Amino acid sequence: MLADHVEEVRLVDHHVHGWFTEPGDRDAFEAALNEGSTGPVPPGRSGFDLPLGVALRHWCAPLLGLPRHASPDDYWEARAATPYDELVRTFVEAAGVDHWLVDTGLTPALVTDPEPRSEVLRLELLMEEVLGERDVVGAFRERLDATDAVAAKTIAAYRCGLDIDWSRPSARAVAGRARASGGRVEDPVLVAFGVHEAAARGLPLQVHTGLGDRDLDLRRADPLHLRPLLEAVDIPVLLLHCYPFHRHAGYLAQAYDHVYVDVGLAINHLGARSVELVAEAMELAPFDKQLYSSDAYGLPELHFLGAQQWRWAMGQVLGGWVRRGHWSEHDAIRVVDMVAGDNARRVYEL
Repeated sequence: MLADHVEEVRLVDHHVHGWFTEPGDRDAFEAALNEGSTGPVPPGRSGFDLPLGVALRHWCAPLLGLPRHASPDDYWEARAATPYDELVRTFVEAAGVDHWLVDTGLTPALVTDPEPRSEVLRLELLMEEVLGERDVVGAFRERLDATDAVAAKTIAAYRCGLDIDWSRPSARAVAGRARASGGRVEDPVLVAFGVHEAAARGLPLQVHTGLGDRDLDLRRADPLHLRPLLEAVDIPVLLLHCYPFHRHAGYLAQAYDHVYVDVGLAINHLGARSVELVAEAMELAPFDKQLYSSDAYGLPELHFLGAQQWRWAMGQVLGGWVRRGHWSEHDAIRVVDMVAGDNARRVYEL
């Protein structure tokens, strides 16, 4: 019963991006399999030679009419022969997602957003849109008041690191830093201002933590750096991705009533090891504080793969505990439902 339930439960993907508007060539496809690198795959190497590349051929190949573990060449040939609209529909529908919470601030000209969706507002992007205004503080507040987004997000980890002064800046300090910004929000004062303004309006706050591409300093992306902020705000704070600091994030979710966690993104990129990741995420974090996400971007396969590997990992982890008598099947099903979507529906008031 548990195995069937995990496969059939409908998901809320609480942090995701769109898929490419164009299918692209093989080089672009393989480059998109690497989260850390921002350049093309070097000659003589392959994006398929990653845990994600193996997982993709295992889980995604059958949806293209191929056997599991089809060769990279066979996978690409079948993919390229499939009309792109059909390819997208195949993978997105197979994900089993009822609602998507979309960060629309990442390369919006290159991707198409899934539906039905709610918007997650990227604070640094909003701030950059008003840096040229005479009254930056007033303009930012006005736009924030007008948003219909269900949550805000900060990419402080990319722009300045999480180890900053998280106290609420004065309007005067913000105005001065805005004039010196050069049009890009990297100053911790501007970042902290945006976060506190969103918190003042009661918006749940998503925070990128852990792995990302190489313009992020991973040493400064540990969620433990956020403790001063967590003690200064009382809105839901959702720690995204977290790996390899997912145990740190689990501690924070246990220690602070308003902190939530996910292990999205890494579930895709760890491939077969996503089972261990999900098990470790379940060690400390309360079950009503964990949420499903894929953080899929670009390749429609990733919207399906994140969901499929999460389902598989949850089935393996909880199913093992049930078989060994540590959990009842009823408890396991209840926790699956929490993480799959119930927690997200509650936190974001969907």
